[in-house]
Amino acid sequence: MTIFILFIIILIYIILGFRIVPQNYEGLIETLGKYSKTVKAGFVFIWPFFQRIRKVSLALQPLEISKYRIITKDNAEITTSLTLNYLVTDSYKYFYNNTDSVESMVQLIRGHLRDIIGRMELNEALGSTSQINAQLSEAIGDLTDLYGIRVVRVNVDELLPSPEIQKAMDKQLTADREKTAAIAKAEGEARNIELTTKAKNDALVATAKANAEAVKTQADAEAYRIDKLQEALNSAGDGYFRNQSLDSFNHLADGPNNLIVVDKDEITNLGKIPAAKKVWESSSQPEDL
Repeated sequence: MTIFILFIIILIYIILGFRIVPQNYEGLIETLGKYSKTVKAGFVFIWPFFQRIRKVSLALQPLEISKYRIITKDNAEITTSLTLNYLVTDSYKYFYNNTDSVESMVQLIRGHLRDIIGRMELNEALGSTSQINAQLSEAIGDLTDLYGIRVVRVNVDELLPSPEIQKAMDKQLTADREKTAAIAKAEGEARNIELTTKAKNDALVATAKANAEAVKTQADAEAYRIDKLQEALNSAGDGYFRNQSLDSFNHLADGPNNLIVVDKDEITNLGKIPAAKKVWESSSQPEDL
């Protein structure tokens, strides 16, 4: 009976010594409180009451770092928050080299982020999130190895200025937009005036060209008429001009004046006419005083 009871106790003791380390975990076995060895995932046996096993996850872990304040180079206050992914690369360092490796990692990241943003002015920091992420990843790349941790990805989620600075920035942004709108409106009006003036000038030039063409056409027509008339006169004989002279003399003779029209060839015979001779002599004598 005693042997049976002893057998049962030994069997229970052995059964209590079996442990299962899950996938993506490592087991740290301690003997009487001192690290003994590291075991991989699977079925593991330890001596109960003398040994214990601490399971450490090797899977990728997400972590959010809550908002905290940072002062920029130009003494502006901004609030930032981060998210990161990390994994344990050395379970021994992770568990035994630091009482809280994750918190130590967080403090390290915060310190480097303060240093990076502290060397930037506000506007530069707000517009350089990707640059900050790259610098931060480079800065903490090897330092967290001390804690048995590797940071796979770190990202600055937001950079928010203080409410007072945000109000000032909103006012400045509104003023800049109004200024831009005013400049655009002035440029539009100036362009409109320029186009209107150009259109008027083009119309005046077109009108002047049309007038010039009309004058030129009229002058060409007049010159053509004169040329044709001159050609006709040049081709006309003496009889034509004699007839024209006779017509002119007839018109003069028909007038109300006592005018005598004599041909140039007969002007020398004018003195043979008795009446004409008497008129000539009377007009030649001096008047009595």
